[in-house]
Order: sequence, then C-alpha cells, then structure tokens
Amino acid sequence: MTIAIARQVALEVLLRVEADDAYANLLLNQLSTSKRLDSRNAALAQELAFGSLRRKNTLEAIINEVSSRPVGDLDPGVRAVMQLGVYQLLYTRIPVHATLNESVEQSKAFAGGKASGLVNASLRKVAQHDLEHWMTVILAKATNETDRLALKYAHPSWIVTSLRLALSADGRAAELEHLLESDNEPARVNLVALPGQVDRATLDGFEQHVSSPIGYLAQPGNPGEIPAVADGSMRVQDAGSQLVALVAAHGANSNESWLDLCAGPGGKAVLMAALAKSTSSALTCVEPAPHRAELVRKALSASGFSAKVRQLDGREITGSFDRVLVDAPCTGLGALRRRPEARWRKSPGDLKALNLLQKELVEAAWSVLKPGGVLTYSTCSPHPSETTAIVEQALRSFGETAELLNANSILSEIEPSLRLNPNRKTAQLWPDRDDTDAMFIAVIRKREVV
Repeated sequence: MTIAIARQVALEVLLRVEADDAYANLLLNQLSTSKRLDSRNAALAQELAFGSLRRKNTLEAIINEVSSRPVGDLDPGVRAVMQLGVYQLLYTRIPVHATLNESVEQSKAFAGGKASGLVNASLRKVAQHDLEHWMTVILAKATNETDRLALKYAHPSWIVTSLRLALSADGRAAELEHLLESDNEPARVNLVALPGQVDRATLDGFEQHVSSPIGYLAQPGNPGEIPAVADGSMRVQDAGSQLVALVAAHGANSNESWLDLCAGPGGKAVLMAALAKSTSSALTCVEPAPHRAELVRKALSASGFSAKVRQLDGREITGSFDRVLVDAPCTGLGALRRRPEARWRKSPGDLKALNLLQKELVEAAWSVLKPGGVLTYSTCSPHPSETTAIVEQALRSFGETAELLNANSILSEIEPSLRLNPNRKTAQLWPDRDDTDAMFIAVIRKREVV
C-alpha cells in the first residue's frame, strides 16, 4: 500500500507537469498534503516523480526499444505509466512484480483501458535486463558525442552543448560529464540565516554550507517545521542566491538607496532587505506580475522587513539608486538539479527573447544608477549568451563610464573557501564544485564623470 500510494502521487505529478506545465516541486507538496502522506511516502513519491521527470529522454529511448508503438504515438497517460514503470525497474529496488502489477492497473485508466497488454509486455522486456544493458543499447544508437552524453545523463543535446561552452570559458572543459552527473543528484535544502535576525545559539544546531557564510543545510523533512524558518529569521534559499545578494551589498555605505529590479518571488529581496537594514539603507523592489509582487510583499512581511514594492516592468524604472541588482529572468539552466522538469521546458528558441529582455533590463538599471554606484547582474544560468555576452554588450554600450569590477575577488572576501577562476572578472558558480546553483555574477561600477 505504501508503494502504491506513492506511485499514484508520482504518476499524477507526471501527468499534470505534461498537461498543465505544473511545477513539479509545488505540485508534489500540494499532493503530499492533500493525500496526507507521511514523510516516508512523500520521500518515495518525490524520488519516483522527480527521477522519472529528470531522466525523461533516457526512459523514452528505452521504451522505444521494447514497445510495439513509438513513444510519440502513445496516449500521454500510457506514456507516463511506462516512464514511471521503467524508472522503477531500472533505478529503484522496488520489486519487479510490484512494479508490473501496479503499472498494469494504472494503465487501465488511459486509452480506453486498452493499453494494459502493451504496458505489461513492454515492462516485462525491460525487466529482463539491468540498467547497464539498456544504456549500452540506446547509447550505441547515438550519432555523435553530444547526443551520447544527452542520453547517458538525461539532458537535451542543446543544453549539453551550452554547458560545454560555459565550462570551457571557465577552464573546466574536461569536467563536463561530472557536471551533467551532478545535475541528476537532488540538492539538499539550503537555508539562509538572515543577518541580524538569528542568534548564535539557534545556528549551533545547523550544518554550515560549504560555500556561503550565512548558509546552512536543512535536515530531511519539511523545512517549514523548523522554528527559525517558521518565525522568518531563516529562509529556504540556495547558497548561490545568497552569494548574489552578498555581492550586491558588498562595500555598501550607510544610508544608500538600493534597487532589486527583478524581485519576484522575493527570496533575494528578503536577504537584500536584511543587508540594507544593517547599513540603514532603503530598498526598492520591482516586479511586473501582480501575484509575484504580492509574493514579494508577503516574503518581506514574514521576516519583519519593510521595503517599497513597485508593481512595474523593470524596463520602465525611474529614480536614482546607489546599488542595483538585476537578477534577470533566464533559462534557469543553473538549477536543473532542483527542478527536474525544467530541462525539458526550454529550447534554444527561448534565448532570443530572454537575451533581449536581459539586455534591456541592464540598460534600464544603468539609467537609474548614480555615478559611483554599482550594478550587479546575475542569472541562474551559465549559458554564455545569458552571461558573458550580456556583460560584454553592456560594457560596449556604456563605454568609458563603465568599470567591470572583479566579482571573484569580491566573492573571495565574502567566502575565502570558494574555488574561483582567478583568470576572469565575472564569477561562475557550479553545482558540482560549489554545491550551489550555477549562478553567474558580474559587477559593474558607474564611473563618476569629472
């Protein structure tokens, strides 16, 4: 019964991610609560759902080897049942008979109940061999090295190419497979201890994060049940995002005016508010979407901070600020280990619109930055077109008024243990090296004109 209910929740996640573009992590939390799953069932449902979503292309390639019908021709529900079944057979220790029986039962709800024979026959073929055998079979059909890595590590080929380019720029080209593998390892929940909000005694009970001086690791379970999280003095936040905010606030003077130009849903805004409070600075947060702007307000309020929240397209910003953070909308390729479905939702075609938006947001930020002020640009993506290309365009556009500061030197002051590339001024964090999302950070100062 335990396996059955976890499998049913996992299947519902797969179906709604496919049909409704639902976010797997949010949906899983909702279903776990509504189905009243205990921690063991919830953990199993997460493993089955996230693993099946993450390894979608690998699982579908194996299904194509055993099914009498191509994956693309299958009813979406039947395809999800088979995807989940293959994952259980090859990536878990769930008994074969349990997987076969429950998968057949689940298949009866789809395709008019006529697919149970196909599901049964296909999964029985899969069960005859182990994962190593099936990987050998499907990898033998890859036409080039990029496609081989895409199948082996369950990434779209274009993302494999993008990560190879980003690693090459960082002097780590030989570590591509290590990075791809790390994307498939679920990340532990990170917590941020908001400066000035948490006492030392509280932090003694947490394991320090290796890459952030204010970052900690949560034990397995619901982080909302942690007292410090419940009272707002700690928050769930990736250590890489923590470092972005710390860089943006680095070297601040008292009584400055700060701007978080892309504030929704509010994670970095709360940390920025805590840092601004410590310097008696004023923070303005901008978010165009009404519901996300409300999330920013609620996040600030939950941690006891006040900041001006403007519901506005960041490209239309007016005012004058000493510090501006542009944590720009991006492909999110740096957070693939946290968002199992994300790698299949983006395509190279998304980059053109995103790159234009990123460029326009940086230009808007520059227009309201005071002389002597600092602009921090970040993305949760290492893709060159979203990172170094945007910075290079900005520097050309801003001309002699712009000075690219050394973000790696700033990060080293914040957290000396970080292993950064000393041969570049922009910073790139990596999940396999830093145990953070792959955040990119650039810092540009506006020179004062004499």
